[in-house]
Amino acid sequence: MTPEQLNQAILEALARLASRSVLPESELPGSVVVERPKNREHGDWATNVAMQLAGKLQQNPRSLAEAIAGELESTDGVESVSVAGPGFINLFVSSAAAGALVKDIVEAGANYGLSQALGGQNLNLEFVSANPTGPIHLGGTRWAAVGDSLARILQSQGASVTREYYFNDHGAQIDRFTQSLIAAAKNEATPEDGYSGEYISEIAQEVLRRDPDILSLEGDAQAEAFRALGVELMFEEIKASLTNFGVSFDVFFHENSLYESGAVDRAIARLRELGHIFEEDGAVWLRSSSFGDDRDRVVIKSDGDAAYVAADLAYYLDKRDRGFDRAIYMLGADHHGYVPRLMALCQAFGDVPGENMEVLIGQLVNLVKGGTVVKMSKRAGNVVTMEDLVDAVGVDAARYALTRSSINSSLDIDLELLARRTNDNPVFYVQYAHARTKQVDRNAISLEVDRSEFAPELLTEPAEEELVASLAEFPRVMAQAAEFREPHRVARYLEELAGHYHRFYDSCRILPLPAREIETVHRTRLWLNDAAGVVLANGLELLGVSAPERM
Repeated sequence: MTPEQLNQAILEALARLASRSVLPESELPGSVVVERPKNREHGDWATNVAMQLAGKLQQNPRSLAEAIAGELESTDGVESVSVAGPGFINLFVSSAAAGALVKDIVEAGANYGLSQALGGQNLNLEFVSANPTGPIHLGGTRWAAVGDSLARILQSQGASVTREYYFNDHGAQIDRFTQSLIAAAKNEATPEDGYSGEYISEIAQEVLRRDPDILSLEGDAQAEAFRALGVELMFEEIKASLTNFGVSFDVFFHENSLYESGAVDRAIARLRELGHIFEEDGAVWLRSSSFGDDRDRVVIKSDGDAAYVAADLAYYLDKRDRGFDRAIYMLGADHHGYVPRLMALCQAFGDVPGENMEVLIGQLVNLVKGGTVVKMSKRAGNVVTMEDLVDAVGVDAARYALTRSSINSSLDIDLELLARRTNDNPVFYVQYAHARTKQVDRNAISLEVDRSEFAPELLTEPAEEELVASLAEFPRVMAQAAEFREPHRVARYLEELAGHYHRFYDSCRILPLPAREIETVHRTRLWLNDAAGVVLANGLELLGVSAPERM
């Protein structure tokens, strides 16, 4: 019996009370919270719905809890219901009802936990979007892991998700990148505000290899040739890095296309029609202060050049015109002050901030070795890159480590910890649990233990009950991770599940000893073993981490 099934049973109990005028129908909740009590003596599951409703209705919470408990006592699979304290409702579920879920999980396989809660939503998720002026740095690598995991989680709940990379191939940073390449190609010093690192020399040499006559060009022609080929080469490298990291994008959107296609002009025209554009001191302005920004923003400067916000306006409008209900931007910590500006332009187009536009801000990442922050890039000077991290710990460990913490907190990645094949390494701990379920399966074949019987009422050992309850939580964890945009919930859940599985493995004999009689309990525990393997694999898939069968 899952928390969702108990949730539904409680809602039905509340509806019956409303039909007898014990509760006003208008105050019936759409859902209730059902949680696993820390103290198992308090029940298998508990809810505080009575206390929540009593406050609104000015009723005695314990009396209301007793009325709800009376309605729940006849629920199939519920052994008993009790009321504790000021109005907590504790539910005890029969082993048969709880354990029945195990077979459902195995039969559902990869579909267990999937939902259509976000069905019909068309989401644009933009993440990484590193400038094509160097390799992806550690902050961008965090967004690659978190963004891809979030996309998988949102899709698991029924949303249509387009992964998009915004390619900043327009503006001053591209000019500096171009001049840095030219200097490297000519064996000259890097410009004062240019880019350095071995990668600049490598790209410059590749430009020369592909176009041996490029240095014979002069002025703007030479700069444009270096810009076009250099940016292309840098972008190829970025794409290859992302692919090796297990991240693929549906759309690579070029900023330069906004200017070439007239999208910027169309966005300004739309805002002018809406009355939010004005001209002053020879410049074109957006009246963004009317929508919560700290000041109005210049869109077209007095010299005729577009300000940076012009591309933001055009890009957002382009997303909406492509049919996306919601544009989710994932930005680095240095963009925190940028959020009010983005929300203002969303509102200026007549949209709803937080509904049609959403902005997630991620904090910084440090690599730590021996308790000290390390700088270890071989190609990009003092910038740690995606390749540096993968070279040090591998793709699985890198993705897991970057995803298992909230993006709202800065993150220290311990390189020595991630290199260990021990239980204090969280990714090893989870992957080893999955590999262990597969080893049990192989052992079952050798001992000729099949799955011809399943008696969930036999799953009464504490370790079995805890594992079953943990498996039941997976759909809710997925739903919450999608709702709150927090993939780390999945990682932390997997670690808890792995702990429950390891304790089950250690305390309950899943398979008989060789030459001993095969009992129904062995076959039933094999089903439970398989269910744990299914959920561990499903969770790791959401994080883009492999589920090895041997370790």
